[in-house]
Amino acid sequence: MTNIHKKEKPLFSILIPSWNNLEFLKLCLKSIERNSSYTHEILIHVNDGNDGTLEWVRYKGYKHTHSKENIGVCWALNGLRSLVTTEYIVYMNDDMYVLPEWDNILLKTIQNIGHKYFYVSASMIQPKAHQNRKISVGVADYGLTPETFREEDLLKHYNEVCIPNWKGSTSPPCIVHRDIWDIVGGYSVEFSPGMGSDPDFSAKLWLAGIREFKGIGASMVYHFMSRSVGRVNKNWGSLQFLRKYGITIRTFQDDILNIDEPEESSKSKRNRLYIDRLRSRIKLLYTYFRNDKTTKLWEQL
Repeated sequence: MTNIHKKEKPLFSILIPSWNNLEFLKLCLKSIERNSSYTHEILIHVNDGNDGTLEWVRYKGYKHTHSKENIGVCWALNGLRSLVTTEYIVYMNDDMYVLPEWDNILLKTIQNIGHKYFYVSASMIQPKAHQNRKISVGVADYGLTPETFREEDLLKHYNEVCIPNWKGSTSPPCIVHRDIWDIVGGYSVEFSPGMGSDPDFSAKLWLAGIREFKGIGASMVYHFMSRSVGRVNKNWGSLQFLRKYGITIRTFQDDILNIDEPEESSKSKRNRLYIDRLRSRIKLLYTYFRNDKTTKLWEQL
């Protein structure tokens, strides 16, 4: 494709935390260069980097931060904020491959919104279905690893995956205005290394008055579903969220943000909010009187 805007100054600052995932990171950066309509500022946090990531990033000249061990996404993203020079901050995982026009479509969406009080996500195509997302995630298998990735096939056929615009975006690949990022203080480090940090960020935005939470179906990335979280000692994000806000992540996403509903749908789940808030409060009370093992079982109910 012809990138007619490539010589212009960077449009978005793309924040990418990476933890010993070099081959995926290379594909992610290749896709940004190949498939973007505009020039963007690439900012990488290298967690550990003992797989050669740090040396490669330095050799390529990417602006980056580095920690000798994995500090998680919250600290990484907040550290990268100090390097941002554009108006818009994109958070992207290193196991994502952006597809043509992804950035141009997001820019047009922002222009149509007409103000900076928004949280907008691109949509994902991934090899396996998402457990809870039926509308906002497309399913098509073009490989699970860089070795099995069928890049050219994906670029020929990705438009065959039809995803409508949808409500309730709470996770990357996402974009916010840097002023809004700063108003809520970025990502909450008490959620380190990161479980529950995405809905927490959205909840902070909601409390700050943001009401535009939308996903854009035509702006797409291919998500390899590389499970870096399987290598980390997880924080108990769902319990932290419940104790911080008094409601569960599910209640916030389903009843307040109406996640995974088509944008044009008039259906609202807020009529369930009273019951789910009461249920959340019972669960919250329960967590203070039961041991961790029992609480985890209760939390799944």
